[in-house]
Amino acid sequence: MQKSFLKTAALLGALSVMLGAFAAHGLKKIFDTDLLQVFETAVRYQFFHVFALLAAGILYKDFTNKLIRWAGYFFITGIILFCGSLYLLCYVKQQALPFNWIGAITPFGGAAFIAGWLCLFAGLNKAN
Repeated sequence: MQKSFLKTAALLGALSVMLGAFAAHGLKKIFDTDLLQVFETAVRYQFFHVFALLAAGILYKDFTNKLIRWAGYFFITGIILFCGSLYLLCYVKQQALPFNWIGAITPFGGAAFIAGWLCLFAGLNKAN
């Protein structure tokens, strides 16, 4: 399990850097300031939670319990729902598509991030 979290974190970390560079060099020309800020928030939260996923993967070796495993799953889910919905929302707004409801997904990703941190905490307190 820990290796899959570490590998996923590595790929999501690389994606974070690529998306950040894309925002800094490509999107500045086409996104307004508000949309660029939303996109950069998604990149920032993705990158922060890559480190959380790395921590879950590393800690799972010494704290082999389902709460640490769930923390990793919640961090991945949060990245997909929170960051992914913000990336999609930026695209939808830029293209003036009628899918603004995508923003309603974002809080579920935020809840997954919170659940991940709470599971990490509880998993570290649980005796093996």
